[in-house]
Amino acid sequence: MERKNLIHELSEKELFEKYYPRLCDFALRYIQDEHAAEDLVQDAFVSFLENRHQVATDNNAQKAFLYSCVKFACLNRLRHVKVKTRVEATIDADPVEDPKFLEGIIHAEIMGKIHKAIEELPRGCYLIFKEGYLEGLSNQDLAKKLGVSVNTIKSQKQRGLMLLKQKLSPEAFAILLSCLALLEN
Repeated sequence: MERKNLIHELSEKELFEKYYPRLCDFALRYIQDEHAAEDLVQDAFVSFLENRHQVATDNNAQKAFLYSCVKFACLNRLRHVKVKTRVEATIDADPVEDPKFLEGIIHAEIMGKIHKAIEELPRGCYLIFKEGYLEGLSNQDLAKKLGVSVNTIKSQKQRGLMLLKQKLSPEAFAILLSCLALLEN
């Protein structure tokens, strides 16, 4: 029994010695990185050893298994490198110089001020403003829900806009009006 294991280990060693250089060359053609190619080939042999009971014992099956492992490992690495390169390209080295980055910060800050100003409206005005504009309830539905007239809803909305105009900068108020126009459409 011990002799059989020794023979089996030798055949694995022979398999490694025979295919390692070929598989490294094969991987290198895919990924053009010698050290990474060697790592991927070593991983393929580890995978072979872990799954050898599922691979046929003939030389062609073993060779096909190893080449397939290396090929898929190379393709996965290429995908990973491609995604990493794409992400790195979108991240500017100095985000402060990126106009979209600055616009995003400014927009987020303005929206924060708008939400804070809306929350500071008098309670009734806030409720009508929130449910009428932000939750999209019609004036009629809102009037029914709150038990007030449609004119009260309209006047509270106007009052809310007037108070927000006083609290917000002209730029922030213009953005608020743009957002409300989009919500109404």
